[in-house]
Amino acid sequence: MAQYDIFPNPSRSGADGIPYVVVIQSDLLDALATRLTMPLAEPDASGKVPQVLCPLIHVNGRRLHALAHYTAPLPAKLLRHPVANVADQASALVAAVDAVLSGL
Repeated sequence: MAQYDIFPNPSRSGADGIPYVVVIQSDLLDALATRLTMPLAEPDASGKVPQVLCPLIHVNGRRLHALAHYTAPLPAKLLRHPVANVADQASALVAAVDAVLSGL
């Protein structure tokens, strides 16, 4: 699997509002049994989210917020069939992780 691949959310309970996760872990760490992922959520109806922390990511014609503050490892075996790759939007994802680590 490649960095910035998009997968359906493997959590049945969370898949309604968070349909996808994006792998943000470097390809150089493929030997690990887990992948660091960031959830991709439906936009909040209020539209009031910090854009640096929760950038809009376009996936197959859908606009979804990347939730950097919910970044977590998932077992790689749960991520089976990528539906897209958003490497062209990597700078927004990296900036969101930097916002979590360094502050806004």
